[in-house]
Amino acid sequence: MSTDSITNLLLLFLLLGAVVVYLSATAGRLDRVHQRIETADAALDAQLLRRAALSTDLADSGLLDPATSLVLGDAARRAATVDPADEASRSAAESGLTRVLGEVFATDEDTADVLGERDGDPPDPDATELLTELAAACRRVELARRFHNDAVASARELRRRRLVRWFRLAGRTPWPQTVELADTPPPGLAGR
Repeated sequence: MSTDSITNLLLLFLLLGAVVVYLSATAGRLDRVHQRIETADAALDAQLLRRAALSTDLADSGLLDPATSLVLGDAARRAATVDPADEASRSAAESGLTRVLGEVFATDEDTADVLGERDGDPPDPDATELLTELAAACRRVELARRFHNDAVASARELRRRRLVRWFRLAGRTPWPQTVELADTPPPGLAGR
């Protein structure tokens, strides 16, 4: 064998080795992104359930007028019992709860009314604690959905690469889906 043949063969092996290392690193990165999506999805589910449970507690607390309690309780129970696999129903139920919370706590004055601060009495500590927890849960839902959708965007970007598609590095993993629902925290709870 000539020196040129050996050099060409060595360069070919180096090139193949580099491709294998790149594909392996990309497959590992893709796997980590998919794991991040699963973790973010579980965190989002937990935060949505927490928000629904706190909304149910608020509806059952007697702090709201009966009509508002009924509407909030119904929206919270619907959100808590929806099947997470049914994206359309989940989105409608969770967006409905967000809308109802936004109507109940549209302003700081609405929140003050619930706490009893407008009557000149000091706010009920239990009510204050419940609204503080609800406000935190609403913010966590917003953040959890954002983290989930960011992870999905990363996975989609990586899966669109030519080599990832050609070598089927994603395997049979389904195409990742974003979670679309209204999750803006109520304005009246923003300062809690």
